[in-house]
Amino acid sequence: MKIVFLDAVSVGEDISLGKIEKEGELIKYNLTKENEIEDRIKDAEVIITNKVYIGKKEMGIARKLKLICVAATGYNNIDIEEAKKLGIVVANVKNYSTNSVVQMVFSYILMLMSNLYNYNNDVKNGEWSKSPIFTMLKYSIQELNNKKIGIIGYGTIGKKVGEIAKSFGMDIIVAKIHGREYSDNSRVEIEELLKISDIVTIHAPLTNLTKKLISNKEFNLMKKNAILINTARGGIVDEKALYKALKDKKIAGAAIDVLENEPPKENNELYELENILITPHVAWGSIESRQRLIEGIYENIREYKNGNRNKINIWRSNDKS
Repeated sequence: MKIVFLDAVSVGEDISLGKIEKEGELIKYNLTKENEIEDRIKDAEVIITNKVYIGKKEMGIARKLKLICVAATGYNNIDIEEAKKLGIVVANVKNYSTNSVVQMVFSYILMLMSNLYNYNNDVKNGEWSKSPIFTMLKYSIQELNNKKIGIIGYGTIGKKVGEIAKSFGMDIIVAKIHGREYSDNSRVEIEELLKISDIVTIHAPLTNLTKKLISNKEFNLMKKNAILINTARGGIVDEKALYKALKDKKIAGAAIDVLENEPPKENNELYELENILITPHVAWGSIESRQRLIEGIYENIREYKNGNRNKINIWRSNDKS
């Protein structure tokens, strides 16, 4: 069985692929450009991809293709409908990054609410040395106790964020996403959530219902001292609207791990702002998380190989988070 990994560098070079190698002939490419895809997948029975797009054209070229393993949870780089027509199984890996992402969410929250970045810079720039007293309370420090955290996307990660937020004494508010039906009556409309939340954190998948879900109208509803966290997908937040909201101080700050285009252009206007933290799509990337991801891919390939299709983590379209 020929297994082709099109962008192996995306899972890091410190993770072993040994288990997958035992399941077939593994051909590993660190990166694959668009003009290289055709030649690399034409004889593949299994394709592993994190971000390389596999659509109708690519599936037509890969005549032997039976299984696409997405090295992630998000599957927006796969033409799901075409795969269904051709009988190609699309398998992702769920819940492998939960602990890693949640840890990053609270790293952001604690850094922003305590102004750690500003205090650290001031100390290193000699400001504390000039203080006439033992301390310098230049920036506000806010306790999380009794703050309201609004969670948009209440799947595994969103629920874990809520659990930890409760341990800080925070009030949990969960959003309804327009166009979805919920049996949970405790959820509130997004507009209401934005109005009352001190912290808004996004954990929804990028779909037609969530694309640019947060834009100018939504930022205008938020509190001026609120912060926005996005570790989901860049396209859920309108970047131009985010820039304007931060520049005009409509909200106090933001922390994002994702952008609309990745990698972004060097001159992205968000870089000039002081009230935003930006990390390069690494919230998912703890070593433990990436090890679980490879284990999930291996399990999907093994079960496919053994004919146990019912045990493969096949993509499902019923996400109601």
